Amino acid sequence: MMKKKDKTRLGEDQEMSEILKQFVSKNKLQTGLDKVNVRQVWDREMGPAIQKYTTGLKLQGETLFVQLSSSVLREELSYGKAKIIKMLNEELGKDLVKKLVLR
Repeated sequence: MMKKKDKTRLGEDQEMSEILKQFVSKNKLQTGLDKVNVRQVWDREMGPAIQKYTTGLKLQGETLFVQLSSSVLREELSYGKAKIIKMLNEELGKDLVKKLVLR
């Protein structure tokens, strides 16, 4: 009896995740979720020191615009753009960011 219930429960969980994916897709919510995820990944991966100088972050298409309050930091990060893009995409689990613009 218990095994049957477990199988049903697993099936229900799979159906629920599929329903959520369909809901996100149907309502075109993925872009908004991607924008939130990019911000979370930027803050987590770049660390509190860089987060402190990040005054704006905007994902527009495949370009991530990062507003920084330190010109020295902006210059320093510009040397590692390719590495930053790769790291962000790895953490996001997909190639979401193709270009990084530091302002």
